Amino acid sequence: MVSQINTGDTAWILVCCSLVLLMTPALALFYGGMVRKKNLLSTLTLSYTFMALIGVQWMLYGYSLSFGADIKGFIGGLNYLGFTGVDGQPNAEYSKTIPHNLFAAFQMMFAVITPALITGAFVERVKFKSFLLFSLLWATLVYDPLCHWVWGAGGWLKQMGVLDFAGGTVVHISAGFSALAFALVIGPRKGYGKYPLEPSNIPLTVLGAGLLWVGWFGFNAGSALAANGVAVNALLTTNTSAATAGLVWMLLSWLDGRPSTLGIATGMVVGLAAVTPASGYVTPLTAMVIGAVAAPLSYYAMRFRDRYKLDESLDVWACHGLSSTWGMIATGLFATVTVNSDGANGLFFGNPQQVIIQLVAVVVTIVFCFVVTYVLAKLLDWSIGLRVSPMEEEVGLDISSHGERSYS
Repeated sequence: MVSQINTGDTAWILVCCSLVLLMTPALALFYGGMVRKKNLLSTLTLSYTFMALIGVQWMLYGYSLSFGADIKGFIGGLNYLGFTGVDGQPNAEYSKTIPHNLFAAFQMMFAVITPALITGAFVERVKFKSFLLFSLLWATLVYDPLCHWVWGAGGWLKQMGVLDFAGGTVVHISAGFSALAFALVIGPRKGYGKYPLEPSNIPLTVLGAGLLWVGWFGFNAGSALAANGVAVNALLTTNTSAATAGLVWMLLSWLDGRPSTLGIATGMVVGLAAVTPASGYVTPLTAMVIGAVAAPLSYYAMRFRDRYKLDESLDVWACHGLSSTWGMIATGLFATVTVNSDGANGLFFGNPQQVIIQLVAVVVTIVFCFVVTYVLAKLLDWSIGLRVSPMEEEVGLDISSHGERSYS
C-alpha cells in the first residue's frame, strides 16, 4: 500500500506540535515559581534557551542522529543532515499519513523539552556558559542515541519490542536520572539545609502545571501520529492518571498537615509523567492505577532525598525519573492489543515476557544516562567549572549572570 498524506492526521499533528512546544514555556513557569525571586529570570532563561539551542541542533544533525539510517542499532546515520531529504512527503518508516518534515518537527519538540527538565537539578547555582556546553553535549551524546534506540527504525531496543508510547525512557527517565547525576556533581545550593529556600511565586508554578497538563495532550495523544482511537485513548489515560495522582498527593500532604497547593500541582505532573510510556497501550481504568501508585512513589522519594540532604533542587528525579520508571513497568503489566493493535499484551494479558523487556529498557536507560551525565558534569567541573562563585550565588543569578531582575 502506497503511503499518502491524510489531511486530518496532518492537522492534528500540527496542533500537537504547538501543544508540545507550549510545554517548554510552561515548564519555565513551573520551575520559575519554585525558586527564590533573585533567580527567577535565570530559571526561566534555562528553559527558554532550549527552544533556540535544540531548535538549531535538531535541524543541523540531531534529527539525523535520532532517526537517520540505522547504524548497528545504536545511532542514526548522517543522511538527514540539515534536514536533507526531510520533505513534505510521507516516510514509510515514521510518517505514513503525515509529511515527513511534520514528523521531524513533532519529534523536535520532545528534544527541546527533555533537557529542559534537567535544569531543575541545578537552578540557582549553575554557570550559564557551562550550562550551554553541557546542554549541547547531553542532547548529542545522550538524547539522540537513546531516541534512536527506542524509536528509530532499527534501534536495538525497538527491535527488542520495548513499548514506550510517548517517552517514558527517552524523555522522563533520561531527564530524571541525568538530573540526579548532575546534582551529585554540582553540590547543594548555598545555605541548603540551614535555612528555608522558599519559592518566590507558587501561583506561577500552578499556572505552569496547568499549561503542562494541556500541553501533555499533544505530547501523548499526538504520539499516535494520527487522529484516531489510539490518540483519543491516550488523551483519556493522560487525563485520568494526572487527576488520580493529584488527588492521592493531596491526601498524602493532608495526612502530613494541610493539603498543599504546590503539592497538588506537583502530583498532577507526576501522574502525567507516569502514564506517558503507557498512554497509548493501556485502558483509562488502568491509568487510574498508574497515577495512584506514582503519587506515593514520588512523594516518599522526595522525603527520602530530603533526609539524605541531596539538593536535587526541583525533584526531577523523584517526579519524572521514578514515576516514569513505574510507568514503563506498568506498561509491561497492563498493555493490551485491544487498545492498540500495534503494541503488545502485557503480563496480565498473557505475555510475561513484556515485563522483562520493559525492565531491560529501564535499567539500560538509567545506567546509560546516569553514567554519561555524571562523566560530562565532572569533566566540565574540572575544566571550566559548573557553578558560579559564592558571591554571585548570594547576589542571585538574575543579576550576576544576566544583568536583569524580575522584580524592582
